[in-house]
Amino acid sequence: MASEKDDLLLRQLVMEILLEVSNSGEYINVVLKGVLDKYNYLDGKKKAFIKKMASGCMERKIELDYIIDCFSKTKTGKMKPVIRLIMEMGVYQILYMDNVYDTTACNLAVSLAKKKGFHGLSGFVNGVLRSICREKDNIEYPDKKADYVKYASVRFSMPEWIIELWLEQYGKEIAEQMLAASLQENAVTVRVEEALEEEEKEHLIQNWLNAGVKVTPHTYLPYAYALTGGYGIQNLYGYKEGLFTVQDVSSMLVAECAGAQKNMTVIDVCAAPGGKTMHIATKLQGSGKVYSCDVNAYKTDKIRENVGRMGLKNIEVMVADATEAQERFVETADIVLADVPCSGLGVLGKKTDIKYRLTKEQTQEIVLLQRQIISNVCNYVKHGGTLLYSTCTVNKEENNANVKWITENLPLEVVPLKDELPEQLKESVGEDGTLQLFRGKHECDGFYIAKLKKL
Repeated sequence: MASEKDDLLLRQLVMEILLEVSNSGEYINVVLKGVLDKYNYLDGKKKAFIKKMASGCMERKIELDYIIDCFSKTKTGKMKPVIRLIMEMGVYQILYMDNVYDTTACNLAVSLAKKKGFHGLSGFVNGVLRSICREKDNIEYPDKKADYVKYASVRFSMPEWIIELWLEQYGKEIAEQMLAASLQENAVTVRVEEALEEEEKEHLIQNWLNAGVKVTPHTYLPYAYALTGGYGIQNLYGYKEGLFTVQDVSSMLVAECAGAQKNMTVIDVCAAPGGKTMHIATKLQGSGKVYSCDVNAYKTDKIRENVGRMGLKNIEVMVADATEAQERFVETADIVLADVPCSGLGVLGKKTDIKYRLTKEQTQEIVLLQRQIISNVCNYVKHGGTLLYSTCTVNKEENNANVKWITENLPLEVVPLKDELPEQLKESVGEDGTLQLFRGKHECDGFYIAKLKKL
């Protein structure tokens, strides 16, 4: 009985996470962290179960609803929100959680419905889920040849407009690679401090291995590692000591491309949570100055927390809106880092709910914001200095087309990327000299980097 009670509690917590995301509009990673912090007494396996199930239900929502609608006379759009979530959770367990028996998924879904006061619908929940159990190997998906977009939308739980955008801009091969990658489990990528001696680095990695973490050196950069397994990156040796920080390789490439040299002045205008700020500060080897800015105190507090943990002294953190002129910065920067707000289409595998919130119209509004920011912050760059424009999206309007607009309207010209990049990425540089990375094709997030020189 104790085990069944515990199992029901875990599913109740998952449901509460998904309900809060739906009702509050908050992102799932934020809600998930809050719940796991609140129930910190749960062991690592139970926390991992909650995280996998909550994230998985969000990630595959379109597919889950499609399958439920195939077996239920009452379609998901007409269901009560709690019942719909219970059904989605049940189907996710049946299809994607091998460590959960089908009967357990059904029985606990019924128990959860009753616990939430829906005794009259418990038979409905049980009947639909058991039908899906019986027919799970015979589910008919949309015909791939007749309507590829509809098929891909259901199979990869991706809104149709995003699929159409990628097909139009990048072609079917790359679109399919990105769609498949959006559902793959992500390793945590970390950047180990480059100043560590080899013996210190080996000691750090051995501690991770001892904690049950699989450690894979990244093929692009010698200080980057992919970590899988274990329970909580913050619990690993070296995190509190500032020996490493979480950062995707795509983001690390920005500092690699910047060409930072000792005693330079760098302004990072959209800096939170501070990965690029800290990376380029280490490239300066403690010299020069990095001004790390973001739009509000909540974001700058995150930067300060990370900078303090890493023990970096050549960084000044400040609140500054990138769309508003800061007179003190005009023509003072050797390098400006502008990782501008974007649609986030390159990180859908990590931020699973972006795809359900974003609209095509919003991406057009984002383009205008990006241009407004660059029009302002290009004034901070010294003549002959460098501006790094980057986004974590895969959308030509926000990337290549925006850089074209920048070079036509501002005193900036593209410096073609090549020598700054790892050997494996040099052939990925486009004809315009900029770099578009695709998750699935490349071993990192979907990301865009353009290097520009101030004329």
